[in-house]
Amino acid sequence: MLAATRTATFTESVIREMTRIAQLHNAVNLAQGFPDFPMPDAMKAAACTAINGDINQYAVTWGAPMLRQAIAEKYRRWYNMEVDPDRDVTVTCGATEAMASVFMALVNAGDEVVIPEPFYENYGPDAILAGAKPVFVPFERPEWRIDPDRLRAAFNPRTKAIVVNTPHNPTGRVLTRDEVGLIAELCIEHDAWAITDSPYEHMVYAGHHHEIATWPGMRERTITVSSLSKTYSCTGWRIGWIIAPPAQTGPIRKVHDFLTVGAPAPLQAAAAVGFAFDAEYYNHFAAAYRQRRDFLSPVLRAAGFEFSVPEGAYYIFADFSKLSDLDDVTFAKWMAQEIAVATVPGSSFYARKEDGRSFVRFAFCKKQETLEEAAERIGRMRERV
Repeated sequence: MLAATRTATFTESVIREMTRIAQLHNAVNLAQGFPDFPMPDAMKAAACTAINGDINQYAVTWGAPMLRQAIAEKYRRWYNMEVDPDRDVTVTCGATEAMASVFMALVNAGDEVVIPEPFYENYGPDAILAGAKPVFVPFERPEWRIDPDRLRAAFNPRTKAIVVNTPHNPTGRVLTRDEVGLIAELCIEHDAWAITDSPYEHMVYAGHHHEIATWPGMRERTITVSSLSKTYSCTGWRIGWIIAPPAQTGPIRKVHDFLTVGAPAPLQAAAAVGFAFDAEYYNHFAAAYRQRRDFLSPVLRAAGFEFSVPEGAYYIFADFSKLSDLDDVTFAKWMAQEIAVATVPGSSFYARKEDGRSFVRFAFCKKQETLEEAAERIGRMRERV
């Protein structure tokens, strides 16, 4: 018996496949975006305390009250957003589940969802699983900027939403005020949702992170999604959240309930500790990632890769066409096997695979010694190409 036809239009995660290939060849894993260094001690201790304190049963389905309160307070403090923890906030099993819950709760079959391209690989399948049509709008190369005319042309009466991912995965772009303002203008004009995906919000090296919900007229048409994973170096905890108007929070919570019931109770208790960190933590966090970016960037340039220096997030989306005529999948697998450095093929971030055939993505969320080992191996590439 055949599987549902909706699954035929997308593949398993290429990113996670490259991690398996990295393990097979004992390669330095610069593919999947998870840190190889510890998360904050205070949060680890809080998780142990919660477990030892027998916080081991189901939390409230849409999130422990203490964590929802901490999330609301964070958005008030950082973005001057007034958020009701009881009516607006839903805690999820990571931002991945959050995005799926939002799509299934708010998007109907036949609706269109605008997705700037290249894009994180989950967005297309999320739209398809909800019965919607993803409409991809390419960023302008080589700076990866939004083309206002192309974006305007993508909106029409069928447009239900646009995904707003800044800082951007995989390019590292941080959208400007003008770009975010244009998105807000189009959402208002077409009565469309802005669905944010902001796990890298505190990882900014140039420009500023703009929460589109704070734009005039956008609070009531924005679904804000983020997660604990990147800011606190705990991708395996799977704690994310959704901030939505109350009328949309109800349907979102129903989908979330039947998808996952709820996020892990002891980790929710520990997550609230992280939200209490002061500005010094976030400043140090961003500065440490800037140093990693500035270490790896010249290594890749010297090897022959071409790219725009990322303004945020922890990825470098690099063009290897001056190095090889191979397609991206073949090149990435060759790098993992022969150079022992794993990357992600660029085509996994495109609807038309040929548009990404000369790119690979490097993740620099690694310890300095890991990056140094990768740099030594990459430095030998020109002898092998």
